[in-house]
Amino acid sequence: MMQGGQPQQYEPVNEYEREPVPEKARLGFKSFIGQYAGEHTAGTELMIGPLFIAAGVAAFDLVAGLLIGNLLAVLSWRFLTAPIATRARLTLYFQLEKICGRKLVTLYNLANGVMFCFLAGSMITVSATALGVWFHFPMPGLNDLYPNSVGWVLAVLAVGTAVAFVAAYGYNIVARFANYAAPWMTIVFFAFGIVGLRQFLDATGTQIHSAADLWHLCQTSIWKGGDPLPGQVKFTFWHVMFFAWFCNMAMHIGMSDLSVFRYARKSWYGFASGAGMYLGHFFAWMAASILYALQLHNNPANTDVLPGPLAGNAVGVAGLMCVIIAGWTTANPTIYRAGLAFQAIFPKSSRYRVTLITGLIVAVFGMFPAVAMKLLGFVALYGLILMPMGAVIFVDFWLFPKLGLASFYAEKSGSSFNWAAAVAWFATLGIALWLVQSGHTQIFFVSLPGWFIAVALYIVASKLVQNKTLQPRPAAEVAHVAS
Repeated sequence: MMQGGQPQQYEPVNEYEREPVPEKARLGFKSFIGQYAGEHTAGTELMIGPLFIAAGVAAFDLVAGLLIGNLLAVLSWRFLTAPIATRARLTLYFQLEKICGRKLVTLYNLANGVMFCFLAGSMITVSATALGVWFHFPMPGLNDLYPNSVGWVLAVLAVGTAVAFVAAYGYNIVARFANYAAPWMTIVFFAFGIVGLRQFLDATGTQIHSAADLWHLCQTSIWKGGDPLPGQVKFTFWHVMFFAWFCNMAMHIGMSDLSVFRYARKSWYGFASGAGMYLGHFFAWMAASILYALQLHNNPANTDVLPGPLAGNAVGVAGLMCVIIAGWTTANPTIYRAGLAFQAIFPKSSRYRVTLITGLIVAVFGMFPAVAMKLLGFVALYGLILMPMGAVIFVDFWLFPKLGLASFYAEKSGSSFNWAAAVAWFATLGIALWLVQSGHTQIFFVSLPGWFIAVALYIVASKLVQNKTLQPRPAAEVAHVAS
């Protein structure tokens, strides 16, 4: 419906940025199945799958690591994120503002929004590789950092602008777009795997008569293990498991998906994330890695990780369309989240306008292939940066009422900067990054102990801060956000 030339049907929709989502706006289980299937069976799967091959992963390590890691991710959404989301029904950003204060949460929102922009930019990069097949412009290689052609820049801008407009219309439109696209994309991803296997059989002269024959092909020709490609980290079972669990750490343990599940009628809707984890982060990752392994088998010198050519060579035009739409459906909710983060910094600005501008910034980021080509390490860093604030929310919501401490400290004290939360965030990051830089551990493994460090720091620092600024009260009288 248009009124005065403006999109009145969507622009005035209340996204409840600074109030709980009311009953009338809540969504059913199907909406979340489609959103998670569409977001996680998507464009970045065609980047991550090949990067497992580049990391020299072995077949057992990949399959077992993905099965267990994705299960841990689903359980994290179900038992950490969704229960708080369906009780408080607030965006991540407004809930943090009540806990941390306006000044500290502005720093967090800025960091969160920027990281979302980089992530969404990598998804735009994925879609643009399909246009490169059609328009024959040069595309970046595995170790490229900067755009390498005018055609590449124009393709990224075109895709990014289109995605920005869809994301700006709000969560209902994002979910609807994903629901339409997810079933078709899932079929195409299965086709990638089946066609890739058939082409492998032809290329190697192998015949499959049993599951044991198929497993032997996987071990000896596809996920062979061995040394990684130059510039890549060697992946073991533990790398795969922790990567599958923590690649979306910012969303579940980091609590960013409070903004999504606040629309859910029940907390068990958190299990909907399994649609994305096992369709996308299991089957789609393996299917994409099969295509890349086939590329290396046919031409070991061709190490470029370009989803467009990989998909086009496998299933033709359908594959190219899948790459474009898959990148789109992943970028949509990511830009939506980034827009909410920036809109929380500028609450008087229209969410529609802020999200649209955010999408255009994402398009600029997408021109630079560095993030997409180093996606395994980037998503680990991204989750690590945002994880401590997820621990802060968990402690504030569940533990403070039992410890006799006040939840929503900044709101109750009138503070604009909660030093306890700041200590938990910055000290945790400092310790984690020191462990990585000193060589004690890799970035894929530091987030789990980091979460417990953040929990301990926030409890101790809050006791000190609240004893000085708030009158101590019995635990039973401490206000809890869940009424």
